[in-house]
Amino acid sequence: MAIKSLCRSLAFLRRCYEQHFFPWFNDRLGRFAAIEELRAVELKEVRGRVLEIGFGTGLNLLHYPPAVQSLVAVEPNTGMLKRAASRLAVAPMPVDIFCGSAATVPFPKGSFDWAVSFLTLCSVDDPQRILAELRRLLGDGGRLVVVEHGLSEEPRIARWQRRLNPLEVALAGGCHLDRPVFQLVESQGFCFERVRSFYLPGAPRTHGWFTVGSARKS
Repeated sequence: MAIKSLCRSLAFLRRCYEQHFFPWFNDRLGRFAAIEELRAVELKEVRGRVLEIGFGTGLNLLHYPPAVQSLVAVEPNTGMLKRAASRLAVAPMPVDIFCGSAATVPFPKGSFDWAVSFLTLCSVDDPQRILAELRRLLGDGGRLVVVEHGLSEEPRIARWQRRLNPLEVALAGGCHLDRPVFQLVESQGFCFERVRSFYLPGAPRTHGWFTVGSARKS
């Protein structure tokens, strides 16, 4: 009985963490000045019918340009969506919410002009499958905006990322430090038209190696 009670308590604490603390923490972290600057720069070319995976608390909403006609927002964490409610209420475009996994999005092939993955590929269970689904959902010539942190090109930092990865996965909603973003994207039928990699100012190097750009469906 004691073991069952402990398991129930741990499950309750985990739900509280995932539904309340982590959405709050993610919202605060996402408003870091250097990340907000990336939103402003990287989303300005997006237009037409847009799919955003890992919508989170909706921090990207006010950075989309007027050329965006509609947005489908994919987010599996209901705690994130609760925190997004006030931003959704003033969204500058029609937004449809899909509360589920981006591995299977219930739209026909070629439904979107652009897709956005903003600090999301680090935390999904199967990034290859997600990228394959994005490719299916994009029309011919569709583009994917990528703003992701991942495995550093610097061997010393990469070693530390691999050491810290189990702790990061446990404490940060499944976030991985050791995913090679550029290679992942290009291996799933995308070709970067522009891309840059750098350490985000003010972030620890183990967490701050960013790959940023846009890739065309090939």
